[in-house]
Amino acid sequence: MGEKGGTMKDKRVVFVTVGTTCFDALVRAVDTPEVKNELFKKGYTNIMIQMGRGSYIPTKSAVENESAVLEYFTFSSSIADYLKEASLVISHAGSGSIFETLRLGKPLIVVVNEDLMDNHQSELAEELAERKHLLCARPQTLYETIAYMDTRSLVPYEPGDAEPVAKLISRYLGFPDD
Repeated sequence: MGEKGGTMKDKRVVFVTVGTTCFDALVRAVDTPEVKNELFKKGYTNIMIQMGRGSYIPTKSAVENESAVLEYFTFSSSIADYLKEASLVISHAGSGSIFETLRLGKPLIVVVNEDLMDNHQSELAEELAERKHLLCARPQTLYETIAYMDTRSLVPYEPGDAEPVAKLISRYLGFPDD
């Protein structure tokens, strides 16, 4: 019953990406037994974490579902393949990761890094969450977001609709709204 006819047809991957940054709070949040068990309860079978410059190493154990797989790596020349394979993406609030995931039509939870001082990224994520293109969380609310998420309620992002995003960017740069 998998999305595409492969050898492991029921493999459902959660891909977690922090981009090139260090976002240990996100990796740590995904690594909690609560979050892992909630993802496995929802039918996801694998968690792949791209941990960037982070120093926190995820544990591969402490999950109720022994057949579940958690893997991690630091960097990849391209995360496109991981995004394509994913059934769910949990990402930092980098605009590149956000738009690449939305373009592929993947359900997305954006986790905002509250340690960043100049956090325009969170405004972008919150704006897109308001439009129901993605879900927005903080590291400490990730569990609730996953527990209550309904990916079917997400609205596909139409790349042609750049005006709201352009307005948002203009506002960040200090230009008045037309």
